[in-house]
Amino acid sequence: MNSFLFSPTSSLNCLRSVLHVAFDVARIDHGQLYSTEKGTYSNGAESFLSRMRRAEIGHHHHMAGAYLIRYAQESAWREDHRRVANGTQVKAVATLAMAAPTSADWCGYWQRAVKKAA
Repeated sequence: MNSFLFSPTSSLNCLRSVLHVAFDVARIDHGQLYSTEKGTYSNGAESFLSRMRRAEIGHHHHMAGAYLIRYAQESAWREDHRRVANGTQVKAVATLAMAAPTSADWCGYWQRAVKKAA
């Protein structure tokens, strides 16, 4: 992954740092090979981070660090369901939203409510 794709203050840099801590990360120089003998390749990660970057520029406009995990979860859901019909996606999201309890993260978001320390 080329570091010049992200600005130094980007939330996606934070996401990459978390991934490097949590997982064994290998880099691939595509000028020399596309995957290793062990089966290591970066297409899935590059695809996901590309979609995250496009989401930040496009429909989200900004991804606050405090909510980065939620944005990543939404992008992962979109990635997993990108070949499912739109009507089926809407029905699934509506069903899940109606069954879910009040979100501790998003409750009061539009009102800019300050979270109380636990």
